[in-house]
Amino acid sequence: MTGQSGIRLENVSRSFKGRGATVQALDQVSLDCPAGSFTALIGPSGCGKSTMLRLALGLDHADSGAVSIAGITPMEAARAGMTGVAFQDAALMPWRNVEDNIALPLDVLRKSRRDNAGKIASLIELVGLSGFEKALPGELSGGMRQRVAIARSLVTNPQVLFLDEPFGALDQILRRQMNVELQRIWISSRATTLLVTHGIDEAVFLADRVAVMQSKPGRITRIVDIPLMRPRRPDIFTSAEFHRLEDEIAGALDGH
Repeated sequence: MTGQSGIRLENVSRSFKGRGATVQALDQVSLDCPAGSFTALIGPSGCGKSTMLRLALGLDHADSGAVSIAGITPMEAARAGMTGVAFQDAALMPWRNVEDNIALPLDVLRKSRRDNAGKIASLIELVGLSGFEKALPGELSGGMRQRVAIARSLVTNPQVLFLDEPFGALDQILRRQMNVELQRIWISSRATTLLVTHGIDEAVFLADRVAVMQSKPGRITRIVDIPLMRPRRPDIFTSAEFHRLEDEIAGALDGH
């Protein structure tokens, strides 16, 4: 499946009312993610990264500005099965086995499980869980549960994929292993992908470009292109170019 849809936010603002004060989560934010691209959002906690993701998913609405997926609203895209999402918490149904958890979006969209049996099987193989089809979440490691969540996000053949710190709860070694796996899966799917992460190394390894954000109010301050060739091997983490890009993003985060 080749990504056919882009993500576009145009002059988007969103504020929240707190205890006697209004917090400006996003202020006139614009971001264009071309079809088939991989964009990472990085910034300090509270800068509006997850708010942007929620707006693009149709889980929240902007106070002003426009958000679109392939020229239609996020809710229309979700109802059409065009979008997939994986969060830091795999949020698997504990009573559903691997196959059934992956099939959940099909059940929600009332699509035939039988007609998609081959798709479910191929996704299980793609994320490296062959042999665990009938396993319950409680029988899986944290990394395996995240693999199920990623497979579930892909089961409707989404043109757009949203990832909200999917490996944030994993240790550093396992997270890097999952970064390599996610790159392999993304190369296979080529869905337009927007990743929220706190990891500079994760952003550089996975993305085509990195959008750096600041807080109070939430804004995008710089876009850093990542010109590293794909597929990216694990040894790239130690290369001079990789470290140069990390330093550039770190400098942008520090306001330099």
